[in-house]
Amino acid sequence: MGLISQKSFFCLFLITSVLFILSWFSVLRLSGRTHSLDLSIWQSPSDLAVPDDNDENSESRYGDNFEEVSSSNKDVIKCSSNREEVLKVFMYDLPSEFHFDLLGWKDKGNKSVWPDIRINIPEYPGGLNLQHSIEYWLTLDLLYSEFVSKDLSGRSAVRVRNSSEADVVFVPFFSSICYNRFSRLKPHEKKTRNTLLQQKLVTYVTSQKEWQKSGGTDHIVVAHHPNSLLDARSQLWPAMFILSDFGRYPPTIANVDKDVIAPYKHVIRSFVNDSSEFDTRPTLLYFQGAIYRKDGGIVRQELFYMLKDEKDVHFSFGSVQKDGIKSATQGMHSSKFCLNIAGDTPSSNRLFDAIASHCVPVIISDDIELPYEDVLDYSEFSIFIRTSDALKEKFVINLIRSIRKDEWTRMWKRLKEVESFFEYQFPSRANDAVQMIWQAIARKVPAIKMKLHKGKRYSRTHAPREGWLNSINLPNNFW
Repeated sequence: MGLISQKSFFCLFLITSVLFILSWFSVLRLSGRTHSLDLSIWQSPSDLAVPDDNDENSESRYGDNFEEVSSSNKDVIKCSSNREEVLKVFMYDLPSEFHFDLLGWKDKGNKSVWPDIRINIPEYPGGLNLQHSIEYWLTLDLLYSEFVSKDLSGRSAVRVRNSSEADVVFVPFFSSICYNRFSRLKPHEKKTRNTLLQQKLVTYVTSQKEWQKSGGTDHIVVAHHPNSLLDARSQLWPAMFILSDFGRYPPTIANVDKDVIAPYKHVIRSFVNDSSEFDTRPTLLYFQGAIYRKDGGIVRQELFYMLKDEKDVHFSFGSVQKDGIKSATQGMHSSKFCLNIAGDTPSSNRLFDAIASHCVPVIISDDIELPYEDVLDYSEFSIFIRTSDALKEKFVINLIRSIRKDEWTRMWKRLKEVESFFEYQFPSRANDAVQMIWQAIARKVPAIKMKLHKGKRYSRTHAPREGWLNSINLPNNFW
């Protein structure tokens, strides 16, 4: 009886399975679609494999736009200069009071908001003003691109006159020099020129059709000085900021995902034709600058007391007054390692002075963000020390003394390879600081476009209201 029952269940299962399979094929035929597996969607084994350094086709497989390469390769960062891949930038013709007028330039009857840079280039003020002059160099580069539009070799960005053709929109406001020179009240003034220009800037930019179309997401605003754009940043926050660090910004206003970190312009003299060696640089560790700082810079004071009596260590107060820059140049050029310690903000120009001196940077700043770090490995030419470790007795000096001659030489050679990435100049050259910043912006463009495209999903069912930008919910902690 049990045997018959088992056979019955088996027959029933078999019949049910056959009927299920037949019904499934019927559904597939009724759908009228081909259901064969498209093997083209699968990567070939060669695509999944790690590329061989000797494989000539490996570069084309992964694209030739931007890539990080090892220090053994002379071309540290490769970028294509094809016209299709050059960043297209629309620049507002802001009145000259927002840019070159701040440098003392005046239009002499040309009725143009821009100087003719083929004849005369207004100079940027010297000294420490130069370290935050990034908007000046970017603006000059865009103006110059119109005169070399047929030869884009080495260029990463070009100005376009039609905003519909642009990848991004550049706002040429010289915010850093505006803060440095015009942030103090003059007699009979109710507001500083710096404050008034920021208010006018917000009114101008947010009224433009380009801003209203994108909500500012595709706009580029430079605010490299930590105190620049203090009043306007809370209203222009949807834009991409070009900054020195995020020390004085809440993350809802500026962050590493949205914005770009640009290098300071070094103020000491570059070490041209540097043939020095480990043994010809007598100073082991060098620091010269403000020692007593507030906020995170308290570590400077602690390290001063730890290191001031160490032999072959130079740790002293210094400034740009008198021969300060000349003294710092001589000191860094003759030192093996240069300290870059957090001050009032996570970053300082001292790091880029060290790079220009081929003095291996020793970075003690837990919250520092570094330029182009998505394509550049700073650990190949810098030493990083956590603040908590740096404050341990003898930790810093013992670590530095443990670095052998061959390891220092390797980092020194690497510094000479990368120094051009941090050099501002006019005309700009391939892969100098200006072009590297444009490339960093270009790497943000896909995310910007995706955000804009997502914002159009329901444009047919929800027509945009007049003044929609004013209804955007601002961050809770904006200033």
